[in-house]
Amino acid sequence: MAPRNVLIYLFRKDLRVSDNPILHGLATQKDHGFTHLLPVYIFPANHIEISGFISDQSEKSPYPEARSKVAGYWRCGPYRAKFISQAVWDVKNSLESINSGLLLRLGSFQDVLEGLLDGLKARGDTCSVWMVGEEGLEEIQDEISISNVCRTRGYDFEKLVDEKYFIDDRDLNFAEPQELPGIFTDYRKSVEPLRERPRKSLPTPEKDSLPPFPEPDTIAEQSRPFSIPDTYEGFETALLKPVKDFSGAPFPEHAENATTAHPFKGGETAGQERLQYVMSSGIIKDYKTSRNGLIGPDFSTKLSAYLAQGCITARQIHESLLAYEDGSAAELEEIEGYGQGENINTKSVREELMWRDYMRLYARKIKEKLYSVEGPRGGRNYDSSNSGEVVDSGSPPIAKKVIWKTPDPATADPRQIPEPEKIKVCLDRFLAGTTGLGLIDASMRELMHTGYTSNRARQNAANFLAKHLGIDWRWGAEWYEMLLVDYDVCSNWANWQYVAGVGNDPRGEARIFNPVKQAFDYDKEGAYVKMWVPELAPFGNKLELVFQACKATPQERDEAGLSDNIMVTDPVKRISFNPNGKPPSKRPWKKKDSGSGNTAGGGGGSPKEGSPRTETHSGGQGKGDGGSHQSRGGRPQWRGAQGYSPQMGRAPPGNGPGYRSYHHGAYGGPGPQGGRGGWQRRAGGPVRGGGLQSFGYRNPYYAGRGGYPQQPYEGGPPNYVPVQGGGQHGPMSHYGPGGGGSTHSNSQNNNTSQGYGFVGPAIHMMPVTYYVMSNGYESYYVQYPVMDVIHDN
Repeated sequence: MAPRNVLIYLFRKDLRVSDNPILHGLATQKDHGFTHLLPVYIFPANHIEISGFISDQSEKSPYPEARSKVAGYWRCGPYRAKFISQAVWDVKNSLESINSGLLLRLGSFQDVLEGLLDGLKARGDTCSVWMVGEEGLEEIQDEISISNVCRTRGYDFEKLVDEKYFIDDRDLNFAEPQELPGIFTDYRKSVEPLRERPRKSLPTPEKDSLPPFPEPDTIAEQSRPFSIPDTYEGFETALLKPVKDFSGAPFPEHAENATTAHPFKGGETAGQERLQYVMSSGIIKDYKTSRNGLIGPDFSTKLSAYLAQGCITARQIHESLLAYEDGSAAELEEIEGYGQGENINTKSVREELMWRDYMRLYARKIKEKLYSVEGPRGGRNYDSSNSGEVVDSGSPPIAKKVIWKTPDPATADPRQIPEPEKIKVCLDRFLAGTTGLGLIDASMRELMHTGYTSNRARQNAANFLAKHLGIDWRWGAEWYEMLLVDYDVCSNWANWQYVAGVGNDPRGEARIFNPVKQAFDYDKEGAYVKMWVPELAPFGNKLELVFQACKATPQERDEAGLSDNIMVTDPVKRISFNPNGKPPSKRPWKKKDSGSGNTAGGGGGSPKEGSPRTETHSGGQGKGDGGSHQSRGGRPQWRGAQGYSPQMGRAPPGNGPGYRSYHHGAYGGPGPQGGRGGWQRRAGGPVRGGGLQSFGYRNPYYAGRGGYPQQPYEGGPPNYVPVQGGGQHGPMSHYGPGGGGSTHSNSQNNNTSQGYGFVGPAIHMMPVTYYVMSNGYESYYVQYPVMDVIHDN
């Protein structure tokens, strides 16, 4: 038999025949020189578990289990495994329909390719290997391994640019990954107008336009111990066998009336059908407002899984939008907005496609740091600027270290509180959807039972794990990697970094979602939560209880049959939220008294509340006293008040103390004493408010103490004297419950009096830090939003 020149085309995440640059080139350029085309799809043992294809149970897989590096979850769970197998079978059928084919193999890229190349070489064939590039670190390592196999055998290897993205890499305004703007908005502006940038898609190869598929008996067989079933049903069964029971622990059962928002089959054919449905059903005309929905298949396009596996391309979506906007698709003429150009909905779809592109380019830029718990900056970003770039110097620094909590004793920081065993309990409840927060629990249960949850729900779940609980966000990212049907390495990991505050979000740690408020905003009737967490349905229209069941009274718990339910009795975290708006402030806000000057100078007035500058009367020559202000904590922007001399007067500015400043404690210890409060004239003499000792919010050792605020007599002799009310201790930091501070006790004499407070609550599961503040009349505390009490005894 005459030697052949065989091109091996390795499919990965380009599972389509239309808009396929390799197939299009082979079909249209007849001088390529190849006599045969061997398309191959390898189910890689490092990305997807393949032990289910071992028919002889006495044999073992030569590969380690395909598990994640941090948490040890399956790399690919049952939902995506099924979607991929459907997509692979679909492209196999499509290739066969144009007289080509697809070879399926199991193992590592290196082992499978070595077997194929050695078998062809034994026949005297010449070979080349082509594939398109991907961005993930392990995907790039696979490419290097494939290149090495080819090089050692003297065969050509070529990695082509996949054209599945919205804007082709070759059309970007920068040449190197490091030139990528630090924030998405700047990147988008650099490539606008979006409607004009994508390249045209490529047509499907015609029948018999590709080089023929090699004769089956000339191709090396699948190596042992694996065997590939002949039917799709048998193939799917074998692929799902080891991963279908992925949890290894009891989880809440699938709610009877809960339906998946992603009931879609994998593959190019199904992807094109879904795209056509999105356009023809009218989904597109409401996309901007509906995309944050939670229930059903039609609140968003649901094209993400098809994009992730390369079943369709972003520019194919773009061309469908163009046909709608330009009025060139007669089947869409009944849809509102048809033929009227780009609108906010079609623009929003393009921006989402751009976001996918940006996440991919971001992954290329930061490389292996995509998987680092501290991200590319080496810590959590808390700079509120909009640059998003790393800053080497300046104040404040762009990033700070975070002690991420982990359930793994081997990797836990020695300073971690609480211990890994308690963090594991907390993490398991998060994954199972039993935290006690309705939106979080519904999202995690939907993900667990269907492999899908909405973008809004994902953001809230990730934000809760990383910022409310402080748990190493990679455990969540790997859980999503296992379960998501639309998992994409760049989108998943880059978005988790973004939400955790260690990625390219310029707001960093400041972007903290209140999951109860988010539930009120996006699940207005509670339908989503009650569908996926049916235990909460008996609360009916009491949405505050549906969204946070621990708020229920004992009677309400009994009536709902939830008296012993852990979500009610022991929530992972209690969230402060008033559905009727912010509660009225307990801090008094008093009118300010006017200051007094001497007879020659005008008195320093205080014409309005909170003014940092006061005016004097005109015409005086002496020095006026500064207007005085009541002491109030927490307003670092205020300074001492000054009397102001108008131009026509000659009195110089007077000086008087004003608001005292509030200062956060520095890292590593308790903060400094707060500035003294201003003087306020009262009958019989001034009353002065003391400062406070603030608490460094990252300090793991010391509880904060309240200062001594001013206290008025509610009854006593006419001549007032300063009466101190003791500040309240902050509850524990990391090493024990906080002692209660002194509280004010009214006195009927002229002496200073202090009462005694209470012992703070014992804190479990999570450390807590409070800022203890003084407002001039009472001590009170506010919770720093990243940390909170898990539960009280």
